[in-house]
Amino acid sequence: MTEPVKQTAPMRRKFMTTAGVAGAASIGFPAIATSQTVTSLRFQSTWPAKDIFHEYANDFAAKVNAMSGGRMKIEVLPAGSVVKAFDLLDGVSKGTLDGGHGVLAYWYGKNSAMALWGSGPAFGMDANMLLSWHEYGGGRALLDEIYKSLNADVQSFVYGPMPTQPLGWFKKPVTKPEDLKGLKYRTVGLSIDVFTAMGLAVNALPGAEIVPALDRGLLDAAEFNNATSDRLLGFPDVSKICMLQSFHQASENFEILFNKKKYDALPEELKSVIKYSVQASSADMSWKAIDRYSKDYSELQASGVKFYKTPDSVLQAQLKAWDGVIDKKAAENPMFKKVLDSMRVFAQRAGRWQNDTLVDYKMAYRHYFSAKK
Repeated sequence: MTEPVKQTAPMRRKFMTTAGVAGAASIGFPAIATSQTVTSLRFQSTWPAKDIFHEYANDFAAKVNAMSGGRMKIEVLPAGSVVKAFDLLDGVSKGTLDGGHGVLAYWYGKNSAMALWGSGPAFGMDANMLLSWHEYGGGRALLDEIYKSLNADVQSFVYGPMPTQPLGWFKKPVTKPEDLKGLKYRTVGLSIDVFTAMGLAVNALPGAEIVPALDRGLLDAAEFNNATSDRLLGFPDVSKICMLQSFHQASENFEILFNKKKYDALPEELKSVIKYSVQASSADMSWKAIDRYSKDYSELQASGVKFYKTPDSVLQAQLKAWDGVIDKKAAENPMFKKVLDSMRVFAQRAGRWQNDTLVDYKMAYRHYFSAKK
């Protein structure tokens, strides 16, 4: 009586295994593989390891690694590990690196139009509106066209809307446009042209080199990005004056690059993981930035740093200089004009909606906190 039981048990197990796989397939669930190939990618950022921007790059990699279920592993190295910060695009295009994390303004020397994704007032759009233009207003196709014209073998993902960047760190407060004339100043992208037009002597330096240059007197003033990055890079060690608000980089986003051959070779499901990891990272970065930047802003104030609002006269001078710069660049570079025209059309519509719609949040802030300042 025991023998038939021994025979039917494995048969029953076989039936259940077969039925389970068939059932999973019938409702769209893939069968679980017993082994999988791991795609390992080596990335480099354009940021020092201590900068929060490098942390953002690692955040993106962590999301891809987790969401891929272990099928993809991205390792992110800090600036200079394989190539110099400003050589990242070439390094990714040539396959020296599988990918990277930076900003489009760094490739300004290859085509000035690329700086429009980060430099200037963007016709009154903030960084999130600029990202909307990129995704839904034609920006992505224009950027792909630029990369194709450069024979850059890369797949680009623009993400991560940045808050308005400060005018920068100075030896004394800036009270009028004339205070800027003759200063040795650091910035990047089309901002170089703007500040040059305003009478400054501009030098483009990567993040890690700015504070040493200020310390040695090679620069009189400089901008980088935000309270957290500036604090970590050591700006408060060489200056106690920071001017807030500026149009030179009021609407910038980050960029994630993949070597296109490596990206195209990925299965579609991993491409989807990358796409949605970019979107998740964009949102997460903007939330983290509010938390971290506000904390470091308070701590910098407590440590003796004095923050001043950039005078409206300086902001107006920036807009006037910007007008001259974009007129000149548009005449020289048809692609620059094409991007500019696309941005202008989107900004007029989206800006009108946003300006008419958003309430003045400062009113509510003053209502609750003005007595406690």
